[in-house]
Amino acid sequence: MSQRFLPPLTAAFLAAAAALALPMALPDALPARAEAVDPEPLKPIEPPATLPKVQHGDKTQNLDRLFSALKVAPDDDSAKYVENRIWAIWLGSPSDTANLLMGRVKTAVDGKDLDLAIKLLDAVIDIRPDFVEAWNRRATVYYTKKDFGRALADIHEVLAREPRHFGALSGLGIILQELGDDKRALDVFRRALAVHPRLERIPDLVKKLGEKIDGRDI
Repeated sequence: MSQRFLPPLTAAFLAAAAALALPMALPDALPARAEAVDPEPLKPIEPPATLPKVQHGDKTQNLDRLFSALKVAPDDDSAKYVENRIWAIWLGSPSDTANLLMGRVKTAVDGKDLDLAIKLLDAVIDIRPDFVEAWNRRATVYYTKKDFGRALADIHEVLAREPRHFGALSGLGIILQELGDDKRALDVFRRALAVHPRLERIPDLVKKLGEKIDGRDI
């Protein structure tokens, strides 16, 4: 990563870590990449293509119930069912314009036009700054472009509005790994599992990272 990206990256890195109440000291320099832990690179968690219909009622109460159910889901299929219902709520906006633009974002991302996707997401956030999933989606696009500073800044916005966002938490952990901070990546992945114990691939990653970190002095 070029030196010109380090100042905003460092500031966003600190902000994102602070949002998670992670103790940390500013490093002299951020390493470019972590040593590989898993042969298949992790990608930020994204919602499925098909989502269930959102049930009527108070959004906050529904989310609270779903997150309670997620913690005690007896198997992976049950957890996935609850997870998809959470995604359905997160992806819904009372603004028809925002929903239309989010559909165009998906088309742009599918077509690998990431710059257009970001412009569309900028517009969504201008219209609905409370739309958590617009922030999360833009963080994912920035991550895909390897713009970690802006990705971390958007993850901070997501977690400030929804601290239980397992997608943003897993994304933060992935970026921390990319930056070479395995210890804090492990802390974040564990926080994600506290919200969603059956999150795909994360339990295995926590096990491997834990073994790696326990074997060295940090």
